[in-house]
Amino acid sequence: MTTRSALFAAALLAALAPAAALAQSAPGPQGTWLTQAGDAKVRIKSCGPALCGTIIWLKQPIDPNTGKPQVDDKNPDPARASRPVIGLQIFGDMRPVSQGKWSGHIYNADDGKTYEANLSHTGPTSLHVEGCVGSLCGGENWTFEGR
Repeated sequence: MTTRSALFAAALLAALAPAAALAQSAPGPQGTWLTQAGDAKVRIKSCGPALCGTIIWLKQPIDPNTGKPQVDDKNPDPARASRPVIGLQIFGDMRPVSQGKWSGHIYNADDGKTYEANLSHTGPTSLHVEGCVGSLCGGENWTFEGR
């Protein structure tokens, strides 16, 4: 490599470094989100290359029928039906598919089923969460609560 090409390479790397750092530090959906119905908060964090989401708060944490903390009683697996809803990881495999969008699976404790899902970070305080069965999809918007 000639001195001239070495200088050019160094200058190119110096010019591109801030852009690469900005892309890596671009804000994502990591933080705490309130569901559209306002009945749960989900903390989203990075789990390696994926995103994980865990229920950390329920508007009604106590089951009115039992007087005990809400459990995952709709889960068809009897071994999982008694686990607490607070602390339940509802997704852990959301992988980036494009800028501001992730795809994977989401567990719905309301019916005990897992769905194909998409997350779209639509703004600094808005996250669109979509679950799909085949080509039929339904979604809701979650509101940012904080980091």
